[in-house]
Amino acid sequence: MSRKVDVVILGAGSAGLSALSQVRRAGKSFVLINGGEEGTTCARVGCMPSKALIEAANAYHARTRFSALGLRGTDSVTVDGSAVLARVRDIRDKLVKGVVGGYRKTLDDDQFIRGYARLLGPNRVEINGEQIDADAIIIATGSSPVLPDPFKDLGEALLTTDNLFEQTALPRSLAVVGLGAIGCEIGQAMARLGVSVYGFDAASTIAGCRDPEAASVARELVGADMRVFTDVSVSPSLEDGRVLVRTADKQYTVDRLLASLGRRPSIQGLGLESLGVPLDEHGLPDVDPNTLQVGSLPVFVTGDANADKAILHEAADEGRIAGINAVAETNTAFVRRVPLSVAFTSPQIVSVGQSWDALDHDSVAIGSYQPTKHGRAMIKGENQGMLRIYADRKSARLLGATLVMAEAEHLGHWLALAIDRGLSIPECLAQTFYHPVMEEALREALQACLSECEVSSNYPPGLRPCDSEAGR
Repeated sequence: MSRKVDVVILGAGSAGLSALSQVRRAGKSFVLINGGEEGTTCARVGCMPSKALIEAANAYHARTRFSALGLRGTDSVTVDGSAVLARVRDIRDKLVKGVVGGYRKTLDDDQFIRGYARLLGPNRVEINGEQIDADAIIIATGSSPVLPDPFKDLGEALLTTDNLFEQTALPRSLAVVGLGAIGCEIGQAMARLGVSVYGFDAASTIAGCRDPEAASVARELVGADMRVFTDVSVSPSLEDGRVLVRTADKQYTVDRLLASLGRRPSIQGLGLESLGVPLDEHGLPDVDPNTLQVGSLPVFVTGDANADKAILHEAADEGRIAGINAVAETNTAFVRRVPLSVAFTSPQIVSVGQSWDALDHDSVAIGSYQPTKHGRAMIKGENQGMLRIYADRKSARLLGATLVMAEAEHLGHWLALAIDRGLSIPECLAQTFYHPVMEEALREALQACLSECEVSSNYPPGLRPCDSEAGR
């Protein structure tokens, strides 16, 4: 049994659904194939349920500031872990239902197939005994948690983001192995809800924070809630129903272990070898990041499946790019967005633009600011952290930043827009900063960076004289 369509889309996650919207817009025939759970990674096991957990944790933790505000009676506030997790699942289920219902109701029976497809070449797939020929194939099969072999022996004591939110009660103690953004977010949230949390990472930094000064501050502040161990390797085992976590010189016993070691593309059994192109050590072909095409083949790899930028807005963009190019006569290379990542810890940890590792440190100016005496931050009781701004020393053009601060998500978006527009530090300072707002901390960091640049002015930062005609 076989048939022919214009485009086959493998995966109904963020990238696949974005690709679908472009294929439908072009009026092309298609088949959408999905093998795993429906609902995007973000809605089902990632961004959204984790933020629901964090919201509860931060609301409970806010009681620690009440006394300083003259508010009493917080001793009576307690955590009902089962209710917290039930709310997380309720929100998760509503979001997943919205995603799945949004596309399923628009598809005919022959346009959606449940199952795992296998490539038979660059123009053919096999699914449930049926062969489908296509002018183009879009691979958007998503990812799954990385689990080294020793972790797989932990049974029900092992947690990943795929099963964490199915728990009906909070553990008394938890080891988090892998302190990237997700590990730090979940670990800190659990600690704030009363769980005893140990966090371990083989790297020296946490939450992807590469700037050494900002990383030191981030570790100290996150470490105020959970015990953080970096530059360590761990070996877990199950003993009497509990998890024993061994490092080189110590061991810790906990109820549960959360493996947060990243995610790998879900390409097992996909048949990428049938494409006839070289595959790397992970079994992936080379993909053009601006077209998402595999070489000159009519095959496009998007979202988590290409192991490039595992962030929702990037996956959605990649799906759109792949969808546009899959139905076009010639490919279009698209400019990618300014890099932006946010760890929703407290304080938030944000990286925008060029990262510390990518900077040319011989030509960069760096401005630092710690908001300990920042008025609005002091009022909120959230005046800890550090802002680091990077600019080209000669031109003062803004390059990037690392922020460890309350509400840094908003400052990061402001900076991403400025970097995208190619603004210099003086041009950034010429924008309006209302008083009193958290953005004033950003202004202070920008001014500190400007002082390190080879740019001079007769006027205070932020003031610009009118030109001769406008000033008359």
